Amino acid sequence: MTDIVLGATGKGLPGTIHLEELLASRLLVQGNSGSGKSHLLRRLLEQSAGLVQQVVIDPEGDFVSLGERFGHVAIDGAAYGEAEIAAIAARVREQRASVVLNLEGLEVNAQLACAGTFLNGLFDAPRELWYPALVVVDEAQLFAPAAAGEVSDEARRVSLAAMTNLMCRGRKRGLAGVIATQRLAKLAKNVAAEASNFLMGRTFLDIDMIRAADLLGMERRQAEAIRDLERGQFLALGPALSRRPELMRIGTVESEVRGVPSFATPLPTLSDAQREALLVRPAAAVVPMPPPVPAHVPAGEAPEDMDHLLDRLDAASAEPEAPVQADLMAALDDMGLADRALADIVADAETAGRPASALYQDFTLRCRMQGAIRPPLDLGGFARALALARAGIFSDALADPAMAQALQAAADAPEDMLGVFMLIARAALDQAPCPPESAIAEVYGTVSQGRVRRMLGYMESRGLIAITSDFRGRRTATIPRLGWSTAPEEGSGTATDRLLRAAE
Repeated sequence: MTDIVLGATGKGLPGTIHLEELLASRLLVQGNSGSGKSHLLRRLLEQSAGLVQQVVIDPEGDFVSLGERFGHVAIDGAAYGEAEIAAIAARVREQRASVVLNLEGLEVNAQLACAGTFLNGLFDAPRELWYPALVVVDEAQLFAPAAAGEVSDEARRVSLAAMTNLMCRGRKRGLAGVIATQRLAKLAKNVAAEASNFLMGRTFLDIDMIRAADLLGMERRQAEAIRDLERGQFLALGPALSRRPELMRIGTVESEVRGVPSFATPLPTLSDAQREALLVRPAAAVVPMPPPVPAHVPAGEAPEDMDHLLDRLDAASAEPEAPVQADLMAALDDMGLADRALADIVADAETAGRPASALYQDFTLRCRMQGAIRPPLDLGGFARALALARAGIFSDALADPAMAQALQAAADAPEDMLGVFMLIARAALDQAPCPPESAIAEVYGTVSQGRVRRMLGYMESRGLIAITSDFRGRRTATIPRLGWSTAPEEGSGTATDRLLRAAE
């Protein structure tokens, strides 16, 4: 039997946990903030690394540093959508890779949804992939709350069901749950009750001490001993630990611990004038902070250090090449003056939102003023060229073979949606962020965000585009016919979209 040394007992002997027994019986760690729970989990992970596959659900990004020393692959939960997270979980079981699912970039609702989806993906793996794995969940009271809180009912339901499956039915699938919580009273009882091994750290609230004493088989009057524990000391009980409650002090760790230093740090030495100048500077002198760099993996590429982790475009099969829009492409040679006329029309704020039929006469007049005997485009060609011009695409861009290919892919797109399609195509070709709804609305010629969303839904139903959202709410647009994808939408667009939806 493989013994993992966690530290030393109160008698000076090695404090061990039997790995095989742990895989069969699960572990619950409890202690107030500062009691050493995360340190204990890190020690357990370090000592068992290489002996068993490890999966860490990390809400604060504390365990990402395990990858530097022990090869754990850090997965940024904020960079993927629901389907991708489920696919990654399936691949984790298939490849038996040790990973850390980092959720620190997500709000609480999204953390629950992402963790629930990931755990369900591990749980649903086919039988031939049921290899043993330690599944460590820090701050388990967040993912398996005893009562409804400020999170949405749907997110809580998904996460709680996944945690219940992990602790109740995970053993038969090779998943050994190791959960840590600050408050036993806040952890769902049906999740905590499935653990057979316990490491109880310092806690001060009576309700938590009594519940911890009950789990350890101690009398109520003995519960005071839990309050007297020092940082890094735990009472151990369970078939993988000890047959009777035994004091254990956790040993040192090798990997770097992220977090705020626990020691006092001297304040900077500044004069009153310097401090005031830094804190109360004139508004005009404030240098704006640069926008945050989205923590994402470019669309269509695998996350760093996980080769072929996710093939995002398996379903994007190449369709037969559509006929070129001959009337528009054939006129490219004579489009110089048309480009200038279109640029003038688009630059005129009064033309925004006006249909092509109402602007065609203006277009012909502008062309004649430049010396054209007759306009180079008829009304139909002008309507398409206007849609492209509103997207910032003129004849020089269409001379690019890739943009010409995109134009071919849009052959059956409705005339008023051509500009939107090409706007997304150019962003995808340049690996730029997905255009926000405000930019799409401007190209589409509307101020209604609801109309924009209905239009995008229609384009999806026609197979022209596919839009997915990650757990931050950032959208990525894909053109299945071309296999092109934009980068995730910039974060500032998400808040705007929510405000617009609320207003409507």
